Amino acid sequence: MSSACWRACSFARTTLCQRQRILVEQRSWFRRVSGKIERVEAEVWSNNGSKNSTAKHAPFTRSSILRKMYKPFLFTVGFSACSFGAAAIWQYESLKNQMKNYLDDIRADWLEKTRLAKHGDFRKQVNEWWNSLSDGKRTVSGIIVANILVFCLWRVPNMQRIMARYFTSNPASHNLCLPMVLSTFSHFSFYHLAANMYVLWTFSSTVVSILGPEQFLALYLSAGVVSSFTSYVCKAATGNFHPSLGASGAIMTVLGLVCTKMPEVKLAIIFLPMFTFTAGNAIKVILALDSVGLLLRWKFFDHAAHLGGALFGIWYALYGHELIWKKREPLVKIWHEFRSRPRRSGGS
Repeated sequence: MSSACWRACSFARTTLCQRQRILVEQRSWFRRVSGKIERVEAEVWSNNGSKNSTAKHAPFTRSSILRKMYKPFLFTVGFSACSFGAAAIWQYESLKNQMKNYLDDIRADWLEKTRLAKHGDFRKQVNEWWNSLSDGKRTVSGIIVANILVFCLWRVPNMQRIMARYFTSNPASHNLCLPMVLSTFSHFSFYHLAANMYVLWTFSSTVVSILGPEQFLALYLSAGVVSSFTSYVCKAATGNFHPSLGASGAIMTVLGLVCTKMPEVKLAIIFLPMFTFTAGNAIKVILALDSVGLLLRWKFFDHAAHLGGALFGIWYALYGHELIWKKREPLVKIWHEFRSRPRRSGGS
């Protein structure tokens, strides 16, 4: 066998071993987290006292779970509305203070340069690196840091029960609403975290240039809740009550929006840069794969969350921006009148 063939075979074996290791790790995680959630739920039920002794042994059924879906639905609508409302007010405040702080920014830059010169080159290099980043990369930096911190918390033994309860989403859990948000910042596997954050970092400049930082953050947070709700509904309908976590649903919204707005852009897979394809074809393939995975009930990914996130991104690119963001003027006007109201003096 030639050296080239031997290297190719060695690379193929290494890649296969890595994929098998990731699959084993993911399945092992599902078993461990499922067990933790079941133990936590049992403890919660047992602490309710003897009055609930008959209910604590009652198994979850599809009908009982479906009846509880109104709570996640109301939370999804309310949380998304608050996210876009807060983003509109944030944008108003940013634009209002932009010209006001122009001279202050010039003076702050001069003082910062003076301080950096006194404290050495390291802070200067960090400051220059931060200023060299695009608005999109600076915007997603906070999201990436939050995901890394939550990933580290998974490694703390005393935090395992709290993480399993609040940082994984499951329609069979007593905690339905808060995990819909927190689970989108939660990753147990390093490969899962690295892949999601790489995709978010790669597309951050494009999506923030389209939406702006305020609208992007509102969309990202809403997308996480919408994808979690889609996962809830599909799990309740199929009776497949496995915990889910990860930013994939929100990131699929970003992909869906970018691929819809810019369908002719060329994309490539990181390990296969020689093969390129258009963004429009990429989102079609992603939707097809997640649809097949949902119908065949593949358990390696939460295909319902992926599909819900991608469809939400496509809908927002086509209709949501017009229906939601462009109609924020009444809220901004109310906020402007509130901010412009004269304040009463404290003295008599």
